[in-house]
Amino acid sequence: MAAILQDGVLRLTGSVGDYYFDDGFTSSDVVLALAQVDDAADLPVHLNSPGGIASEGAAIHALLTARTGRTDIIVEGIAASAASLIAMAGATVTMTAGSVMMIHDPAGMTWGNSADHSKTIEALEALATAYARVYAAKSGKSAEECRQIMKDERWFSPQEAVDAGFADETTEQASPMAAAFDYRLFAKAPKRLTALAKKHNWSMSTANPAPAAPPLPKETSMSDKERADQLAAENTKLKADLAAAQASAETAVSEDRERRTAIMSLDEAKGREQLAEHFFSTGLTADAAKRRWLWHRRAPRSRSSSRISSRAACRQAASIASRRPVRVASSRRRCASTSQRT
Repeated sequence: MAAILQDGVLRLTGSVGDYYFDDGFTSSDVVLALAQVDDAADLPVHLNSPGGIASEGAAIHALLTARTGRTDIIVEGIAASAASLIAMAGATVTMTAGSVMMIHDPAGMTWGNSADHSKTIEALEALATAYARVYAAKSGKSAEECRQIMKDERWFSPQEAVDAGFADETTEQASPMAAAFDYRLFAKAPKRLTALAKKHNWSMSTANPAPAAPPLPKETSMSDKERADQLAAENTKLKADLAAAQASAETAVSEDRERRTAIMSLDEAKGREQLAEHFFSTGLTADAAKRRWLWHRRAPRSRSSSRISSRAACRQAASIASRRPVRVASSRRRCASTSQRT
């Protein structure tokens, strides 16, 4: 990743987008960097990029212009192709001495039939139109004028960029070397850049790192003793937390066992062990289980229990009748009629 935030300054170096053959930065990298900055704060952005993926350049331009704080762009080395669009996000665009800016039409490749190629043409025209409007908004030129500049592939020195309205000022501060890129791919690249690419053998097939960014501030290192003490403290805390969790689990198991024993020990549970187990599984305490049994005892009897009582009455009547023969028949009839009513 070549989107580096240091001391309130954002540095974007390398290609725009995720290329396998080159170091670069993506819109996702810029999102992460901006998340570390107060949105209302001033933000200088140092840009050194040969360009890359057009849609990524548009996304990064949108991220920078959406900030509520002031964003200033300083072009160091080069801002070409998609990177030139990113530069347009600056409230001020400063071209350092020796830097260049290049504006051209987006390009692409298609593999397929004529319909596939037509879709690519349509997409490129849409991108080009959107780019032209951004250049026009910065420079004060019309979108048509900017579109023609894009078709012509124009390269600007610092002063030429200011004169054309694409930059606001220049500086005599020496510019770092342009970002590593094969500038021979551009039709009208300055000879200085093509010679630089040839000298350093920059090509699309070789991975050439972008200029090294300033090192990040080092964190204060701990001594071996301090590190050992910290690890020991963390280990002690971990053991204490584990012991507390284990003790809590054992207490819960013990309380459940005691509750089950109390429920099964009730007088009401004798002969009703299955119901007692049900009371335990539903989370009832021994007192609550006892109240349930009392409630069951007081509940109205069912028809079956009434039928049993009637039969008991019949047996009692039969016993009496055995001692009083004269009333045997009538007693039995009464029992029969009682059973039928039941």
